[in-house]
Amino acid sequence: MFKCKTAWNKLAPLVRASSTLCLQNARKSVLRHGRRLEMVQRAQMSSGPAGGGGENTLYYVLVGATCLGGGVYAYRTVSGDKERYNERMIDIANRPKQRPSAAEAVTAVVAESKEEPVAEEPTLTEAPVEEPLVTEAVVEFTESEPVVEEPVTEPIVEASIPEPTVETQVTEPVVEASVPEPVIEISVTEPVAEALVVLQSEEPLAPIVEIETKPTPVIIAAHVPEASPVSESAAVSEPAPATESTAAHSDVPEHAAYLLIGGGTASFAAARSIRARDPGARVLIVTEESELPYMRPPLSKELWFSDDPKATETLRFKQWNGKERSIYFQPPSFYVSPTDLAKVENGGVAVLTGRKVVHMDVRENKVKLSDGAEISYEKCLIATGGVPRNLQVIERAGEEVMKRTTLFRKIEDFRSLEKISREVKSITIIGGGFLGSELACALGRRSTDLGLEVIQLFPEKGNMGKVLPEYLSNWTTEKVRKEGVNIIMDAVVKNVSYKNDKLEIKLKDGRLIETDHVVAAVGLEPSVELAKSAGLEVDSDFGGYRVNAELQARSNIWVAGDAACFYDIKLGRRRVEHHDHAVVSGRLAGENMTGASKPYWHQSMFWSDLGPDVGYEAIGIVDSSLPTVGVFAKATAKDTPKAATEQSGTGIRSESETEAVAGTLKAETVAPPRPVQQKEDYGKGVIFYLRDNVVVGIVLWNVFNRMPIARKIIKDGEQHADLNEVAKLFNIHED
Repeated sequence: MFKCKTAWNKLAPLVRASSTLCLQNARKSVLRHGRRLEMVQRAQMSSGPAGGGGENTLYYVLVGATCLGGGVYAYRTVSGDKERYNERMIDIANRPKQRPSAAEAVTAVVAESKEEPVAEEPTLTEAPVEEPLVTEAVVEFTESEPVVEEPVTEPIVEASIPEPTVETQVTEPVVEASVPEPVIEISVTEPVAEALVVLQSEEPLAPIVEIETKPTPVIIAAHVPEASPVSESAAVSEPAPATESTAAHSDVPEHAAYLLIGGGTASFAAARSIRARDPGARVLIVTEESELPYMRPPLSKELWFSDDPKATETLRFKQWNGKERSIYFQPPSFYVSPTDLAKVENGGVAVLTGRKVVHMDVRENKVKLSDGAEISYEKCLIATGGVPRNLQVIERAGEEVMKRTTLFRKIEDFRSLEKISREVKSITIIGGGFLGSELACALGRRSTDLGLEVIQLFPEKGNMGKVLPEYLSNWTTEKVRKEGVNIIMDAVVKNVSYKNDKLEIKLKDGRLIETDHVVAAVGLEPSVELAKSAGLEVDSDFGGYRVNAELQARSNIWVAGDAACFYDIKLGRRRVEHHDHAVVSGRLAGENMTGASKPYWHQSMFWSDLGPDVGYEAIGIVDSSLPTVGVFAKATAKDTPKAATEQSGTGIRSESETEAVAGTLKAETVAPPRPVQQKEDYGKGVIFYLRDNVVVGIVLWNVFNRMPIARKIIKDGEQHADLNEVAKLFNIHED
């Protein structure tokens, strides 16, 4: 059509000029004026010779071509619309559910076809059929007997039932059901089993579309559970109840005053805070995992050093101080059943496991779960955390490589990797950050007893090279090597393949590493799948949901933990992925959900242990690209993570230090520390990270229970002329 229009636009001026000239010549002839041949010769509008009377030929040709083109276009458009209409009608007719009127219409069509006289056709009788319970329309092409297939112009809708069906012999090769509107025609040459399917839907009954086929044996049935036979009228008039769907959602409460999405540390901290301020609150936690809320740090730390062979099942471990505890925050008896949440007199906390929230309706205050259930809420917290990142070269490597790759995050990942470490001969850890270095030390301790080769590779020049200054990163690398780990630095993975029952890791510099299993510890990606449906803003620089100072994303919705991108009044907008931040942000979000309206001012800390002898705590912005000043002293027997937990009584150090408040800071009167020497054994010390000569981050190396002091230094935001004097506040020179 567009081509015809373009041609018409180009030739229309010529056509109009030719037509005008013809009218002028006719008018002059009537008025007995002479013909002005020079005008015809000058214009040459006709396709014939000048003055020959062929000037109308082009006009007729163009008009005819335009009409013909328009007709062709109209024919094709109508034909295409008809095909699309038929396809749409078939699709509507095959939808999972229809109103009871659909079954009545089908019955009417069958009855009308039976009443229509057909030559030499015996009377068709139907035996009682079973009432089918249909929850989903299934289109199958199955053959119960060998048949001769012939091409058809339209798809044949088939379904099969395991129940016995009624077969009716017919002598005619075709049984047609005809109504004034288009109908479905199915040609058969074999006995046809008919089953009346009761369909329910909120949509109106669509016209039945005629499907023309060549004579082909067809079996029409429905997947139905066992049911007692009923009459045809009963099958038509009584729709089947959707008992399966109701049973699937029976354990899902319809409403929760406080809905917490995610079952991690932030959600549990929020639930505990809500209950503290509102003792009668009813809190529902929805988690995709099958576990109750638990702490993640022991998965890469203490659990690997447990002497109990059943630790992977019980998930109980000994802390560095020798005390035993569980990875779970609370035992199952602490929680109430989701079905009883609305009935409990004094409220409580319920956990709905194995369910994922896939959609949020913020206007109606509802969420939709992965199984289709819906839950309404009054206040909602999003604490979905994140998912481990993977290397693209591994994702593109194929199924065999992915089966031999672990993305470490959950309890099931710990159990899987612990089992693999006892079965294979070599494990390679990709990543030199906190998680990668902790797992490398943990597996390295086992390498001698298990005969396991542990390899760690990363692109930096040393372990935790993005966090620690270079001299301390190099010292840490040597410490990890002593644990039995083969360190490969400056390693950028180019390709991963599976050959001869081995994974081959090819680096960009040409080095080739063979291993049995790979652990990818290359960071975390915040889970923000609900941003689109909830209309929430995602930060383009740091990721995560952008929230205000009170951790609120929008009315009645708060965000806490790894998924929250918040504004730090001292350090600017940030997103933190550490246990302490999850505890404090979850606790504050829970308070604000009950009306506290408190701003988030807390400077969260994090810690990492390379076994029971070396550990550090950090706060603020710790980035090796910033200028640093380190002050160190000789370590003593009490300057280890083990001794620190013995003093504090807990292995999760943030739980004890977050409540502490630094009092008046008094520096000890001790001689100034010696300057840092490159070959020095860094037993313990303090590393200050500076931005514009202001301390924005602090690492306490084998210095424990001093975090309130570090937090106050960052909060003050002052410039310090001599950081050696500031280091004295941490009493690092005490014996």
